[in-house]
Amino acid sequence: MIDDKVLFEDSEKYLGREVTLQGWIRNHRKQKEFGFIDFSDGTCFDHIQIVYDNKLSNFSEISKFGVGCAIKVVGEVVESPKEGQKFEIHAKDVVLLGDCPEDYPIQPKRHSREFLREQAYLRPRTNLFQAVFRVRSVTAYAIHKYFQDRGYVYFHAPLITASDCEGAGEMFHVTTFDLDKVPMKDGEVDYSRDMFGVQAGLTVSGQLEAESFALAYKKTYTFGPTFRAENSNTKVHANEFWMIEPEIAFCDLEQDMNIMEEMLKYVVLYVLENCKSEMKFLDGFVEKGLIEKLTKLVNSKFTKITHKECIDILQKAKVKFEFEPKQGEDIAKEHEKYITEYFNGPVFITDWPKDIKSFYMKENPDGKTVAAVDLEVPGAGEIMGGSQREEDYDKLFKRMDELDMDKSVLDWYINLRKFGGCVHSGFGMGFERLLIYLTGVENIRDVIPYPRTPGSCDF
Repeated sequence: MIDDKVLFEDSEKYLGREVTLQGWIRNHRKQKEFGFIDFSDGTCFDHIQIVYDNKLSNFSEISKFGVGCAIKVVGEVVESPKEGQKFEIHAKDVVLLGDCPEDYPIQPKRHSREFLREQAYLRPRTNLFQAVFRVRSVTAYAIHKYFQDRGYVYFHAPLITASDCEGAGEMFHVTTFDLDKVPMKDGEVDYSRDMFGVQAGLTVSGQLEAESFALAYKKTYTFGPTFRAENSNTKVHANEFWMIEPEIAFCDLEQDMNIMEEMLKYVVLYVLENCKSEMKFLDGFVEKGLIEKLTKLVNSKFTKITHKECIDILQKAKVKFEFEPKQGEDIAKEHEKYITEYFNGPVFITDWPKDIKSFYMKENPDGKTVAAVDLEVPGAGEIMGGSQREEDYDKLFKRMDELDMDKSVLDWYINLRKFGGCVHSGFGMGFERLLIYLTGVENIRDVIPYPRTPGSCDF
């Protein structure tokens, strides 16, 4: 038995030899005396052409095999007369392993992405999603490889937590209560009688817990699912998605940005080098110029500007923005696009207004901004966000008071500043946002195998 991938990688070695393959029919062209089967076993993006003729004893039976059928093929590897195809298989035996009826939804024709979302359990069999989900797999490996090769400890953040990292209150609640008989005390839900004795939810970030590991291992990272209970139906929002969140001790914001740049370039280059067939397909059928865009990023010099400088540039722009750029306020997608075009490449925007950023970010000496950074890339906008964390116990305590935060659930986090605390930094990157950028597929629902979005929890 041999995989398609092995054949494509070393086809000359197998020329003239008999091989056995197992996989699925992707297309089937039948003629009176012979037929052609477009065959794939899923181990690589490229397909193999199987040629069979009426010399086979079960020729008429093979002719009836439909698209989607699982088959075993025994045949000889021969040079292909077809241009652009190195080899084909001349079948000596074709055996049906799993039949597939004529109403099989994934026929060899163009299907809309909306239709394929309804057939999510079958869509990996299409060319588009074969490419997308292999890129997803290779990208995940590249991320782990980058960090593992550099001595980071992979930290598994808890999915159930009592702390809302961002303070946004967008958590899914986790409970064992019978919702028709919720226990009450003094007019409020009595969480002391729930599984964990406190109100718990699904995590929105593993950052806070990761910081504790960074202060033990120096370098750590999380890479796992996170959840947001926001009723948002945009192309870039989902209720369940994956995050990459490194945390590094003895690391300031400048060093943090260097790691962000190095990691992104490494992952993009790794995908370009290890998903060549998939990227060629995506470049041709999804986003023209995709490979050029990604290659340019790998070779780009990343610009660094402050938030104030960014707003100054936007305010001087001879462009009519839908949302007026203002000092002290966040920037919109149109602003991100303009800034990357202005500098013709990726841009780090640093020193953000304190009032629009999270409580754990280090306050700058001006008392108005924090040591935070967003990385904007051409064609996608913000792709990463990071900061130097506030390592000063008193300043963190005061900031949480200013925001009227409940410090009791985060006393352990505050205490990290007491027990051998140090300068430390980190960043977060949404995995699916990265995949949208890498594949050119603009909807987050199409880079997640089984998306969880408002009104959708199928499969």
